[in-house]
Parts: sequence; structure tokens; C-alpha cells
Amino acid sequence: MAVELLERERCYSIVGGFLEAFHYFGPGLAESVYTGALVHALEDRGHHVAREVGVEILFKGRPVAWQRLDMVVDERIIIEVKVAEKLAAYAQAQVVSYLRATRFEVGLLLHVGRSADWKRFIDSPKRSPYFRTLVQAGPEPR
Repeated sequence: MAVELLERERCYSIVGGFLEAFHYFGPGLAESVYTGALVHALEDRGHHVAREVGVEILFKGRPVAWQRLDMVVDERIIIEVKVAEKLAAYAQAQVVSYLRATRFEVGLLLHVGRSADWKRFIDSPKRSPYFRTLVQAGPEPR
């Protein structure tokens, strides 16, 4: 039985835009450069992109704080962009925490180092007592 990936086509398009931006510049620039290029690449692909999105964080249904997300695509997917030689261990936990604390079910961690890398995270079904976060990585879209 085949399993359909949540937001498969949208994630494929986002990763393709990310790789387009990375291959255009190569490694070595600031995060703001790759993020700005990614916005243009995604808009060219027909996506709606919101940057520096403030989301309310709830604890047991009550607001406790606001958190800034790097980017939200099509009001469905959280994007976190990291530029570093080596990805810090907390980066994956950061995306997982964003998903747990918000209404979003899918997040992408896009890493620019010597090469481009990405990871896909899922929080579905939301707020399940048996919640599991899945990390999925795959081949580069063409």
C-alpha cells in the first residue's frame, strides 16, 4: 500500500526553488541572500511567500508568547533557512518545536553549507497523544 506524503508537490517545488537559488550563488553568502533569492524563486513558481511571520504560541490553549518564523509558504509550510559550515544540532529540534507549537503540519529545514541539504518534518495529526515527528529527506528535485 503506497503512502501519500503530506504536501508532497508543494515541498518538491519549494526544494526545487531552494536548489535553484543555491546553484545560482553557490556556497559562502549570508542567509539573507539565499532567503531573498528563495522568495523570488518561489514566487516565480506561483507560491505565496510570507517572511518573518509572527505566530502566537499557545500552552493548553492559552497564549504564552509570539515566535518569529523565517518563512511560511502558501500558508501551509514553515521554512527555516540555515547557513553554516555544519548544521547545529538544535536546528532540527527548532523546526520540530515550531510545528508542535503552531497549527502547521509540515516544515522544511533548508541548509546551505558547502552543499545544499534539506529535511522535511511532519506533525500530523496535530496534537495527537501519540504524536511522532518524522524526518524525511530525499533526492534532489530536478
